[in-house]
Amino acid sequence: MRYTLGELVDYLQAQGLEVELDGDGGQSISGLATIQDATTQQLSFLANPNYRKYLAQTQAAALILHPNEVASYLGNKIICAQPYVAFACLTAQFKTALSSEAGVHAQASVDASAQVASSACIGPACVVEAGAEIGANVVLQAGVFVGRDAVIGAGTVVHANASICAGVGVGTDCIIHNNAVIGSEGFGFAPTPQGWLKVHQLGSVLIGNNVEIGASTTIDRGALDNTLIADGVKIDNQVQIAHNVQIGENTAIAACVGISGSTVIGRNCTLAGGVGLVGHITVADNVVITGMTMVTKSIKQAGAYSSGTPMMPSDKWKRAAVRFSQLDKIANRLRKLES
Repeated sequence: MRYTLGELVDYLQAQGLEVELDGDGGQSISGLATIQDATTQQLSFLANPNYRKYLAQTQAAALILHPNEVASYLGNKIICAQPYVAFACLTAQFKTALSSEAGVHAQASVDASAQVASSACIGPACVVEAGAEIGANVVLQAGVFVGRDAVIGAGTVVHANASICAGVGVGTDCIIHNNAVIGSEGFGFAPTPQGWLKVHQLGSVLIGNNVEIGASTTIDRGALDNTLIADGVKIDNQVQIAHNVQIGENTAIAACVGISGSTVIGRNCTLAGGVGLVGHITVADNVVITGMTMVTKSIKQAGAYSSGTPMMPSDKWKRAAVRFSQLDKIANRLRKLES
């Protein structure tokens, strides 16, 4: 794939971005790269001020720059108030297309009662069970399992070895990455004198449109009602979403987050890596939860929230840990002194 710089500017403008070309529109661009590693045929960008030090030495054919950075660089430039957004748009132009020839592979197993659009691509070793519906231009890569009565909306891509279990609904234009499992049994057991009695999970999972789900992420089906993932949600790799969780529109969830059952997360939230949430709580809209935070109660107002202690040398941490255990005694002594 090779474009001129002018063609890329035209593409960005067609996506609704306000961009301006400063330099040679005929410059050939063969790919994207970081500002420090770009070659003379590659386009890069500057969005983080920590990388400004590379402006003087980059070999890039051109840079995407904020207007405030233009005077610092003499080479070819695409000027944009949102350099990272412009870069994100251009990644679509350089992404290698999936092999997606319409039709059902000879080594796939599709039940006669399943409805498969003629434009869908069903790869080798896929299994599509009875009553399932596969929409227009859907791509199921090798080894995908689609359970009984599951529905996959138009334009959705399911990568190799992912499982869409029985009765699950997936919207349009979603991306489900390798080995994700959507609609597995929720973790439900009732204690009895004889041991744990299984609570069979009778709900399902409903996923909205334009949702992306990372590799090896698991989303459990609901116990009675459905687990709900709204439009535009982005979920990273190795995330666990328990039964009856609800996640609002355009929320982003980074890797290794664990969300316990029946938790409700609002719209436009950001959960950083390793966040944990206990069950049966509510998180308001527009909340940011920083990495490794443990959320033990509902968050009722928008804002940023953190928990835990920052990293420090082990000897200092050990002393701090001893002091944590002494806080109750210290607080009692302080109250006595104040009284």
